[in-house]
Amino acid sequence: MSLRSRAGALAIAVAMAAASSGQAIEIRTAVLRVDEPAGTLPISRLDLPPDDLGFAGAQLGQEDNQTTGVFLGQDFLLETRNVAPDAAVDAAQALIEAGYDKLVVLAPRDTLLAVADAAGDKALILDALAPDDDLRSGACRANTLHVAPSRAMRTDALIQYLVWKQWPRILLVYGSHPEDSALAAAYRHSADKFRARIVDEREFEDTGGARRTDTGFAQVQRQIPTFTQNVRTYDVTVAADEAGVFAAYLPFRTWDPRPVAGSAGLEPVTWHPAHEAWGATQFQNRFEAMAHRPMREEDYQAWLALRVIGEAATRTGSADPSALRAYALGSDFSVGGFKGEKLSFRDWNGQLRQPILLTDGHVTVSVSPQEGFLHQRSALDTLGLDKPESACAAFNGD
Repeated sequence: MSLRSRAGALAIAVAMAAASSGQAIEIRTAVLRVDEPAGTLPISRLDLPPDDLGFAGAQLGQEDNQTTGVFLGQDFLLETRNVAPDAAVDAAQALIEAGYDKLVVLAPRDTLLAVADAAGDKALILDALAPDDDLRSGACRANTLHVAPSRAMRTDALIQYLVWKQWPRILLVYGSHPEDSALAAAYRHSADKFRARIVDEREFEDTGGARRTDTGFAQVQRQIPTFTQNVRTYDVTVAADEAGVFAAYLPFRTWDPRPVAGSAGLEPVTWHPAHEAWGATQFQNRFEAMAHRPMREEDYQAWLALRVIGEAATRTGSADPSALRAYALGSDFSVGGFKGEKLSFRDWNGQLRQPILLTDGHVTVSVSPQEGFLHQRSALDTLGLDKPESACAAFNGD
């Protein structure tokens, strides 16, 4: 048994002794969800977000933690807050002052950074939403661990599959929003990394019209074929549409009969309600019985963040955020995620390693990393920024 394993066993023994003496350790976690101002409706009404998005997943994680904690003298407490972007920092500071020094944050990049900088060394931040690659590189923060996958992890996962299928020639269609440009750049990098080839690119400009109309089918049916006409020979259309403007209109409407992947068609996701392997069916059933709806990615990522905290607290017997961070980044840490492999953190940038599911919306088509894509540490490190690629100076391999 390693020294770390012995320390973990000792921590559990100490916790059990505390439980028998009635001295419970409180582990306080808050989920802070930042809600952007209401904008244009999504293309499909099936994509309308539920009111408890993220919070329901966190509640299931809380229940899982408490199931173990009750035997170890640990009392897991959970608070949830949803706020506007301009109120996020104040809300985070109020939660920290109330003793909730583990913050699971569902927020875009700039808001996440503002919260992390305001928290400083007073709290551990778990990013459960922001995909930006620079958060795992030059803009990383020492107090932040990333449970949500990066854009590069998702794009690498999809391009690996396309290469495995021997569909290396890609038509890249990207939107006109900044997040679409970032996603397109990630696809270009992934194509270079795995020797796929982007043979042509098209930008779909968002002109501000309605994404969802009752009479727009004929118009879309005419526009999309023309938009994708006169492309060099290619195997698959890859859509980079993080803003959700056009990608859902691509399948079955392109000029050439080609499959669609990326932001529509075959999508790289952390979770999907149809996923059943590796014990996921029982997990899905538990969530649906509690929330009365299927689990979404935000729910899964919030659940996983709570489980990271629970596993680290169980093994260390501590509620201290710095102790939990140190253990989570160590070689003995792992957490199950119903994806066939134990998940662990990259000690050079705080990113959680995890497989990426590829789904067509009805079934799990495949899971990346794909067979044959090898790495000296872990095949999971073929997805996203590898250690030499990351410019994160805040971790330095601790």
